Amino acid sequence: MARCAGAIGATARALKCSARPVARTASVAVASTSASPLSHLARPAVPLATRTLSSRAFSTTVNRSGGVAAPRRPDFKKLDADDVAFFRSVLSSPSSLITTIESPDGSWSAATSEDLIAYNLDWMDKYKGNSPIVLKPKTTGEVSKIIAYCYKKRIAVVPQGGNTGLVGGGVPVYDELVLNTEGMNQIRDFDDVSGILTTDAGCILEVLSNYLQPKGYMMPLDLGAKGSCHIGGNVSTNAGGLRLLRYGSLHGSVLGIEAVLPDEHGTVISVNMPGGGGAGALRKDNTGYDLKQLFIGAEGTLGVVTGVSILTPRLPSAVNVAVLSVPDFESVQTVFKEARAQLGEILSAFEFWDQEGLDLVLAHTGAKSPFESEPEGGRAFYVLIETSGSNKDHDDEKLGGLLEKLLEDGIIADGTLAQDETQALGLWSLRESLPEAAGKLGKVLKFDVSVPLSRYYELVEEARERFDKMGLVADGSIKTTVGYGHIGDSNLHINIVAKEYNEKTESAVEPWIYEAVAKRNGSISAEHGLGLMKANHVHYSKTEPAIALMQQIRRLFDPRGILNPGKYLPPVEHLPEEGQEKIK
Repeated sequence: MARCAGAIGATARALKCSARPVARTASVAVASTSASPLSHLARPAVPLATRTLSSRAFSTTVNRSGGVAAPRRPDFKKLDADDVAFFRSVLSSPSSLITTIESPDGSWSAATSEDLIAYNLDWMDKYKGNSPIVLKPKTTGEVSKIIAYCYKKRIAVVPQGGNTGLVGGGVPVYDELVLNTEGMNQIRDFDDVSGILTTDAGCILEVLSNYLQPKGYMMPLDLGAKGSCHIGGNVSTNAGGLRLLRYGSLHGSVLGIEAVLPDEHGTVISVNMPGGGGAGALRKDNTGYDLKQLFIGAEGTLGVVTGVSILTPRLPSAVNVAVLSVPDFESVQTVFKEARAQLGEILSAFEFWDQEGLDLVLAHTGAKSPFESEPEGGRAFYVLIETSGSNKDHDDEKLGGLLEKLLEDGIIADGTLAQDETQALGLWSLRESLPEAAGKLGKVLKFDVSVPLSRYYELVEEARERFDKMGLVADGSIKTTVGYGHIGDSNLHINIVAKEYNEKTESAVEPWIYEAVAKRNGSISAEHGLGLMKANHVHYSKTEPAIALMQQIRRLFDPRGILNPGKYLPPVEHLPEEGQEKIK
């Protein structure tokens, strides 16, 4: 490991070859470099309405995650021309409505089903609904009128952001109305003293990052889908991402929320939002229940999030990125322990992936490995360490001390250190390109779980052993199983790449994988949420009393159950019409 142009030397002196620390931005397009020939892999931003999507997805009348979805509730109204006429009267622009419902008097032109497929189908081509209408309001007032009308008429609604979710939470199950927030894309306010940003729910995460960067600030979360995902969707799913180790979860960063409640008035509730009445966006407000926390991670089941106030950290002026090769997962844990001990407050990310993951990325690109030598025995584990601070010399000294100790102790076998911003982004692309590479190989069964670090990787090993014994690898049903994730918060991503989505493969995976997680005292969802995929599997991570209480909360906020029905939790009873029985 003597290569200065991107390799880690044997002592702290190697760090001096790093021309300057770099600030990782939200930029997606990355040029190739000698330190990492993979940097062009960063996932591009794809506008939702222009995505080309396969029509081969399974209909979500069958829950492809291990059970049949609840039947369409008979009390839900089927949308008709009268409904379209009302929505047209509410929305400020004709382009804010797309529908296949024909006008009886020629007042509007009906779209085709192809025009709606980007809103009915998730980006993995796995979950597909059949909504005849998409609304794209531009203001909270428009959302309020829409929700009040839907409540009165019992019209089921699916709140949708950038539709980048992985568990079917943002697409219809049947023919629900899709309420997409892409028209709500205004930055409302930014305080450059406190760093508090107030924005519409439909602002794209990368757009917000680019807005903040010249002001010396950054978003506290970073995701592979940053070019498409909306901040409202991030909040509604409690998205984690690559910066959680340093900046924590959105439960700590989000200071205020504006949401529309599913009631007859479309009540707008503003909790710690500037100009919303009451206390504004404050870091400390100890008056009453912290209601905004209920909306974070609720996946649009309690209300439609229309605005967010979020605390943004200062953009670090000194950033270093290194990728290390280690012989086994025990060494991954050792490196993490040492990194936390020696880097302390400047440790901003600690990512991991296995040999199968690296092989997948290299095969996808045809590029060469950034490491000088082949791993002993043909396989290794890889970690990415990022430091972020404000003092280059201080950070270099700390990182250099860590690398020197790891080298002396024989923990790391090889490594690469970024010399500039382009190389840093190239090293990050090794990790961020994994989902895209898996998707190019086949149909991906994605699982996002939390497992104690002491038992973290054994879940991947057990999965491979299981599939081998079942003959699914030999017959080509499963092409590869990849493990990667955020070591800093015990979040493991398991990507099982299959030849196709079918009952044979999926029944081999579920519910076994949830049982395996539960045996290890883990959580079946770390950051992707529950959606349709895991709604009926919550009991693997929550007790019956806890589930019952959550169902009561949902029923309190949404008594008619019109928001995202069939998602998030097992079915609950809903408020009936007068003289009717309770509806499940």
